[in-house]
Amino acid sequence: MGGFVYNSTETRKRNERNENVNTTIDTEIRAKIAAMDTSLLPPVQEPERQYYFLKKAKELVQAKSEELGRPLTACTTTFGCQMNARDSEKLAGILREVGYVETENEEADFVIYNTCTVRENANLRVYGRLGVLHGYKKKNPHMKIALCGCMMQEATVVDKLQKSYRFVDLIFGTHNIFKFAELLVSTLESDRMIIDIWKDTNQIVEDLPIERKYAFKSGVNIMFGCNNFCSYCIVPYVRVKDGVVEVMLLGQNVNSYGKNLEQPVTFAELLEEIEKIEGLERIRFMTSHPKDLSDDLIRVMAKSKKICKHFHLPLQSGSSRILKIMNRRYTKEQYLELARKLREQVPDIALTTDIIVGFPGETEEDFQETLDVVRKVRYDSAFTFIYSKRTGTPAAVMEDQVPEEVVKDRFDRLLKEVQEISKEMAERFTGREELVLVEEVNGQMEGYVTGRLSNNHVVHFQGDASLVGQIVKVRLDECRGFYYMGSRIE
Repeated sequence: MGGFVYNSTETRKRNERNENVNTTIDTEIRAKIAAMDTSLLPPVQEPERQYYFLKKAKELVQAKSEELGRPLTACTTTFGCQMNARDSEKLAGILREVGYVETENEEADFVIYNTCTVRENANLRVYGRLGVLHGYKKKNPHMKIALCGCMMQEATVVDKLQKSYRFVDLIFGTHNIFKFAELLVSTLESDRMIIDIWKDTNQIVEDLPIERKYAFKSGVNIMFGCNNFCSYCIVPYVRVKDGVVEVMLLGQNVNSYGKNLEQPVTFAELLEEIEKIEGLERIRFMTSHPKDLSDDLIRVMAKSKKICKHFHLPLQSGSSRILKIMNRRYTKEQYLELARKLREQVPDIALTTDIIVGFPGETEEDFQETLDVVRKVRYDSAFTFIYSKRTGTPAAVMEDQVPEEVVKDRFDRLLKEVQEISKEMAERFTGREELVLVEEVNGQMEGYVTGRLSNNHVVHFQGDASLVGQIVKVRLDECRGFYYMGSRIE
């Protein structure tokens, strides 16, 4: 059995997981896949070329499964942002379509890591996990290990993998996710390491399998890449079907959407068009860059009945001096004015942010400027990070790297301030009646379900699986810091 342990409990749980996921693929597309003749050369055009390889991968998986006398399993792990998560849904959908059974066990027959690279810790986590996978592969020689995502776009990473992690079977990046079926076939038919990294692409291939965690909401990539070149960062109309009531528009900087189109369309105009879609109840988006946040976008949000009252506006630093060194292209004063406009024009909006502590050259005065912004904006929540030195970025070679003990002290003080304010901001909704999109049955409290408000706050209240995917009215009875306990209003 190659190191696998199977029992009835694990099988039952695995089956339950697979019943709860939603692999989206049109019947017509599935018929096209089935009609492919894999004895012929593959088509050149997309997505037909991938249909060919989906068919071929299915044949290979079935043959191996029959040889082993059991289903093949696959584990997809995501390190990173919501764009990574969206890509992982595509990977999982293809694996499921060709015959793999989803599992959370990394001793699976096929393990794929979809990676992030903004912070070095993410890279180190991947390397650490690879060491564990190597041990599993020794016990299960036919196991395949794949790596993709932003981390793979770094030449130094690929070099390291080639030298020190030769047991990895497949390496590809962010621009050719749509080729996964083709790459999967190459991997299953070969014992050598396959590397397929694209520098960029203008190809967008749709109509491929995708496995959505939730049937009622979906992410949509509206742009790829980032053109802001922040000095610390190494990552330089919508169809609604299948009962989707909430959509998340994804991009590294959604505010810059449409600037490169032949007929330019602003992000605000795109939102106005999406709002017209019947059946769609909620529109979310991330991430926004302060330098591109327009008055038009705030105006559209203010009058919208569907755009959620949540805005993620990364600050990174409250010091105008540090912001200039970061190449963020806005000042502290400009940022505060944007926050003021959002609070003023969109009542009850939840503002969240990203903050970096310990950027090279940061003084105590600079740090106090950051605390000043936190106190003035009063964020509903904030993602706080210690600066991560990344080779290949301008910041990595800057002088005045902040001592570790100083950074830790500042980080602790920032975190304390953020948590206190976030708790106060959450408490202001206690006792109110709000609409909640129910996302899942609560796994910790029997007889309860969990959902989200328009402002993204989490709510737990009594209910059953029949409510999942519905928007219901709930009274927010008690605030418990980062979530509410509520009661449904019939």
